Amino acid sequence: MSHQRTVYVVDNDLETRRSLTINLASIGAEAWPFGGGSEFLEIFGHLMPGCILLDLDAEDGLEVLAALMRRETGWPILAMSADPKVEIAVQAMKLGALDFLEKPVDAAKLAAALLPAWNALEASLEQGEARRVAQERLARLTARELDISLALFGGRSNKAVAHELGISVRTVEMHRAHIMAKLGVKSIAEAAVMATHAGLAITQRRPVASVLQPVGLARSGSSFEGRRLARTAY
Repeated sequence: MSHQRTVYVVDNDLETRRSLTINLASIGAEAWPFGGGSEFLEIFGHLMPGCILLDLDAEDGLEVLAALMRRETGWPILAMSADPKVEIAVQAMKLGALDFLEKPVDAAKLAAALLPAWNALEASLEQGEARRVAQERLARLTARELDISLALFGGRSNKAVAHELGISVRTVEMHRAHIMAKLGVKSIAEAAVMATHAGLAITQRRPVASVLQPVGLARSGSSFEGRRLARTAY
C-alpha cells in the first residue's frame, strides 16, 4: 500500500485504537496502532511517511505533538481529543496540527479529515524530493564553481564576478558553462531556482563553508578546505 494511505494511530486507549483501525480500514487506509506517544517517538525514525492520528488526552499529548513538529518531517498530524474545549484545539493548531478532531471519530469524519492530510503529505514529499535532487546536483560543483555560482545568483555580471574573485572574465565564462552543464540547466536563473530548492540563501554572498553546511553539501577532508582557501585563479 502506498505511503499516502498509511495512518499512524497514537492513542493509549485500546478500544479507541481498535475502533479507529476498523474505521480506517473501511475507507481504504492502513492503520499502524501505537499505545502511546513515547512508544511512537522511539520508532518514528524507522517508519515510512504517513499521516498521524494523535490523541491529546494523554498526559504528554501536547508534548508529543511538539516533539513531532520539531522533527520537521512534513507528515500531517490530526490531533484528537474527547474534550471539546476550544483551548485544546487552539494549542494543537498553534503547535502545527493540520486539523483537530473531537472523539469519538467515525469513518466519515476520518475520510473528510484525511483527504487534505494525504494531499499535504504528497506535496511535502514532492518538495523533499526536489530538495534532495537539487542538493545532489549542487554537490557536483567544486568549491570555486560554487563560489562563482553564488556570485552569479546574486545578479552580478561576469565582469563583476571576475573583479571580485581576482580572475579573468574568460575564466568566469568557462566556469559558468561548467556550472550549468553540471546542474543540467539552461540558464543561471534556472540554476538559482535550483539553489533555492536546495535551501541556499542567495540574496547575499557568503563564504562557501557557511553556505554548504546547513543543506548537507559540505565536502569532508582537507582537500576541499584547501581548495576553498586557496582561491587559485584557474
